[in-house]
Amino acid sequence: MRRKIIYIVNPVSGTSAKDSVQNTIAAETLKSGIPFQFFPSVADGNYSFLEEIILTDKITDIIIVGGDGTVSQVVDSLAKMPVQFGIIPGGSGNGLAFGAGISKTPKKALEIIFKNHTQRIDGFRVNKRFACMLCGIGFDAQVAHDFAKADQRGLSTYVKKVFSNFFTAKSYSFKIKLNNKTFTTEAYFISIANSNQFGNNFTIAPKASLSDGNIDVVIVTDQSKLTMLYNTMMQVGGLNSLQKKENINENKSVIYFQTSEISISNYNEAPLHIDGEPVETEKNYILL
Repeated sequence: MRRKIIYIVNPVSGTSAKDSVQNTIAAETLKSGIPFQFFPSVADGNYSFLEEIILTDKITDIIIVGGDGTVSQVVDSLAKMPVQFGIIPGGSGNGLAFGAGISKTPKKALEIIFKNHTQRIDGFRVNKRFACMLCGIGFDAQVAHDFAKADQRGLSTYVKKVFSNFFTAKSYSFKIKLNNKTFTTEAYFISIANSNQFGNNFTIAPKASLSDGNIDVVIVTDQSKLTMLYNTMMQVGGLNSLQKKENINENKSVIYFQTSEISISNYNEAPLHIDGEPVETEKNYILL
């Protein structure tokens, strides 16, 4: 079957000029001889309007030019369509793309697409919401909420939001339920990761794999701020051991384990993000 591509471009993600990126994509795709179309991303994440085009025009590939949030929305909306999905990183963090080894340079990302190098990867759901890469509850979610309101995007803005929230960060009460264990904990944040990336090559779950059928859970428990910072850096550096979920030590400063599903009671209604996008918090989450 002859390949045909739809590029979905998020015009406001990240910091790069999307007109320049789009021109590069058009020029390189013309050279490849693959027919293509451009569509802008939509704010509500509903891409059902593309279904008829995909079937009528026999589209084979949907390529997202944007960040993790855009990738998550597009894949969730069009998952039942007979297409392959690809990424040209254009967001602020690009955790999924970096975790999959995709270059942020558009030409290099396009090389992977044109060579048709594909692999199956996992995704998971937070209640009914799809996540391709990462979900966070607590401190990092509050950062995501503040970042979404900022006038500027990019890593420097994100770092500023991290520091401004660090001094006011508080712990939240959670109940964690697994198949064979239930425990309560006070924690600054819980990260549920499908990829070893937090974004910008910042690794929160060093043992995570995109295709192992598991999600990695990182719980940074209640402790002094300086100790929390130190232990988070230990986690980022891969120095905290992965625990078997049957033998979780809930008294550790960082609880790190893998599971295929988890239920979380969010007693204090801590903020939530999915793939870097702030979403409305709930008191109970089932992730699988």
